[in-house]
Amino acid sequence: MPHPLDADAVRAWCALALDALGGAREEIDAINVYPVADGDTGTNLYLTVESAARAVDAVFDAHATTGPGSRPGLAEAVRAMAHGALIGARGNSGTILAQLLRGMAEVLAATGGGQEAGDDATLLRRALRRAVESAYEGVARPVEGTVLSVATAAAEAAEVTPGDGPAVARAAYEGALTALAATPCQLEVLGRAGVVDAGGKGLVEVLGALVAALTGGPGAARPTAAPAHAAHDWLAEGCPAEAGGLDVPPGDGPAFEVIYLLEADDAAVARLRARLDALGESLVVVGGDGLWNVHVHVDDAGAAVEAGIDAGRPYRVRITHFGAAATERTRVHEPVQRAVVAVVPGEGLAALCAEAGATVVTVRPGEPPASGELVQAVRRANAREVVLLPNDADLRHTAAAAAEQARAEGVRVALIPTRSPVQGIAALAVHEPGRRFDEDVVAMTSAAGATRHAELVVAERQSWTMAGVCQAGDVLGLIDGDVAVIGAELAATAETVLDRMLAAGGEMVTFVLGADVPEAVADRLQRHVRGGHLAVDTVVYRGGQHAARLIIGVE
Repeated sequence: MPHPLDADAVRAWCALALDALGGAREEIDAINVYPVADGDTGTNLYLTVESAARAVDAVFDAHATTGPGSRPGLAEAVRAMAHGALIGARGNSGTILAQLLRGMAEVLAATGGGQEAGDDATLLRRALRRAVESAYEGVARPVEGTVLSVATAAAEAAEVTPGDGPAVARAAYEGALTALAATPCQLEVLGRAGVVDAGGKGLVEVLGALVAALTGGPGAARPTAAPAHAAHDWLAEGCPAEAGGLDVPPGDGPAFEVIYLLEADDAAVARLRARLDALGESLVVVGGDGLWNVHVHVDDAGAAVEAGIDAGRPYRVRITHFGAAATERTRVHEPVQRAVVAVVPGEGLAALCAEAGATVVTVRPGEPPASGELVQAVRRANAREVVLLPNDADLRHTAAAAAEQARAEGVRVALIPTRSPVQGIAALAVHEPGRRFDEDVVAMTSAAGATRHAELVVAERQSWTMAGVCQAGDVLGLIDGDVAVIGAELAATAETVLDRMLAAGGEMVTFVLGADVPEAVADRLQRHVRGGHLAVDTVVYRGGQHAARLIIGVE
């Protein structure tokens, strides 16, 4: 049964697109030969859509807190989708996909959606056309035979198709599929490899998910796309005769991929485009309204970042060396039997866990990892058995999704629901790769569960807490996730927290110092423990985390 183009359809679209890209990720990675044969287009598209889906879910969750009947409108949902894709965009194709979604959102948010099926069809035609226009605006040097060609074909097919929204979406999908098959004839490197464009293949999956969302909601089956890699029957007459294998070397292009978010005005971004275009290639700058996602391939990564600093405020800077990335992907390792994957919030904690043998996912301030990043870490661990330590209560759903995906790939995964890094440290301390998997998991779970945890944070605003009203700048002591103490100074508040935790007993106290906390605080707290709890040992780590000034564990 057709579904109207509303906020629920947007949410279903994101979920179905994420599912589709999850299933096609490895296939898309395998055919990634342009613009750089670095084998990550499928992964980048997955992470981009995952960020979009999380943003849309967050809007629905926010409305749910205001009342059972409160739901976002179409405009709010598509803006969230576009913003999530923008801030989470990865790689060349992911950045272009983010701009395509932004272009669609400009049209859909401006109108708010129609009530009649005919209105949905008109909106969808206009949205797809604007998506293509905005994508071409964002790419410095457009190349045909890529995701841009596939998007153009989708919009053109939609424009000439009568009917309702689902009919227009299906026409766009089929037009994209036809264009995808023609990409080896448009781009020589694809013809030589005998593959279609990887980014275009990803867009076909996304459009197929849109058809499914509009024809029946989340439970609908998406259309089946043609294979991403066929042999010569995919190549139209006139394509390179030597096409066939996937033996395409990375080439002699720039050494680095540089991506960052940038806060800047339009004039500064125009100057930045010209500067980066002279520095490198594959330049894509997308976004607007003061927030941009910048992607470029360069030999001088520092110069690309400096250009961003001159234009505004760059952040979430990611620099990838193509040679190192390709070597890591192509290197063949015999899988180890067991590994631990730990999520940690600071460089010091990352070094500590890595020294203990864990594969580490370091969380950047304000950027919780997506499930795709955790799945990548599990793959990087290259083990038959993996113990996953999220070390954050807010990551339990993300970690569960990652564990499920890894299990589907044949890895035996045990998720230990650690709620704090100190619980992860306790679990790692008893980890024994030589014993049976189940026994190891039980021992690690028991150690984590026996560790009470506390955090000392600074209140950002006045608010009600379980310990009373706090003011901006107050130090809050959270014990096992709940505010238990409100104080004016870090060390004194921490002493009160310690006394409350140790009143129930304890043998070992672990202190993890935040990025700017002096060693003197740790010295004072150790003296406090020795003075009042003679049988309790202490250990101090320099964690480097930013959100919590101090993390305390009591075993």
